Amino acid sequence: MDPHLLRTYVAVARLASFSAAARELGYTQSAVSQHIAVLEQDLGTPLLSRRPVVPTRAGERLLEHAGPLLLRLDAARAEIAALAGAADEGLTLAAASTALTPRTLAALPPTGATLRVLPRADVPEAVATGAAHLGLVDGLAAPNDPLRLADVAPLTTRGAGQEPVRVLLPAGHPLARRTGLRLGDLADARWVDAPGAGLPLHHLRAAHGTGGFRPALRYEGTDVRTLTALAAAGHGLVLLPESAAAAPGTVAVPLTEPRVVHRTELVHAGALRGPAAAWAARLDVTRS
Repeated sequence: MDPHLLRTYVAVARLASFSAAARELGYTQSAVSQHIAVLEQDLGTPLLSRRPVVPTRAGERLLEHAGPLLLRLDAARAEIAALAGAADEGLTLAAASTALTPRTLAALPPTGATLRVLPRADVPEAVATGAAHLGLVDGLAAPNDPLRLADVAPLTTRGAGQEPVRVLLPAGHPLARRTGLRLGDLADARWVDAPGAGLPLHHLRAAHGTGGFRPALRYEGTDVRTLTALAAAGHGLVLLPESAAAAPGTVAVPLTEPRVVHRTELVHAGALRGPAAAWAARLDVTRS
C-alpha cells in the first residue's frame, strides 16, 4: 500500500472534501481523486461515498489502521535522519504542562532550547516523528510504578521524578480544613476536566476503579494558572502535583487514599546524544 495514497485518503476523510484535501496537500483536485481511485482499486473496495464525502465501512476500518501506520513511517524516517546526522542539533523538548515541574525546568540549558507545551497524549507522537528530541509525560501511578503509555512507536521511557498529589479547592470549600482527602469521597463532587493542564478525570476514575468524577466545566487549554483560577472561582475541584497546587484563593489538601503519586517520565527515540543527552544528564543530577 502506497503511503502517499494513504495520506491523501486520510486527508480527504478528515476534511470530508476532495477540494479541501487538495489545498492542504498542495495537489490538484484531479490528482487527489486519482489517488483515491488507485487506492480503492488496490484494495478492491470503495473507501469513500462521494455525496457527502464520508468513509464507507471499509474506509472506516482503513482509517483505524492508517494513523498508527503513518506514525510508524514518520517515526522511522525521523530515527534514520537522526542516525544519518541530518537531525537538528538543538534541543526541542515537548512536555505536558504538569510535567514541567521546578526540577525539570531547572535542568533546561540557559540557551538554545525550544520548549513545546502539548496535550499529554501528543507528546510521544512529537518525539516519535522527530518534532521534538525529548518528551516529558506525566500521570497518576502507584509509587515507583511506570506510566502506561500508548504504543505509538519504538520509544524509550525512564522515570524522571515523582511527587505527591493534592486536591485544589476554593478557600471557602467545606473540605478545605481537612488534613487529607480520600478519592472515593470525591467521586460525586464538582470537578474541572482539564486534560491539557491538570491530571485528567479518566486518571481519577482509573485510580478509583469505578465511575464518577463528572466534570462541571471543561477547560481545553494548557495553562495551569488558568486552571487554578477556575478552582479558586468555585467551578470545580482540580487534582494537581504538589509543586503546581498553589494559587491565591485556594487550599491544596493532600490526597491520602489511594496511595498514588504524580509521576513524570522522560521519553526519547533511539540513543540520546548532543544537547538531548546533556539535558537528560542534568535531569538525573537533580534527582540525586
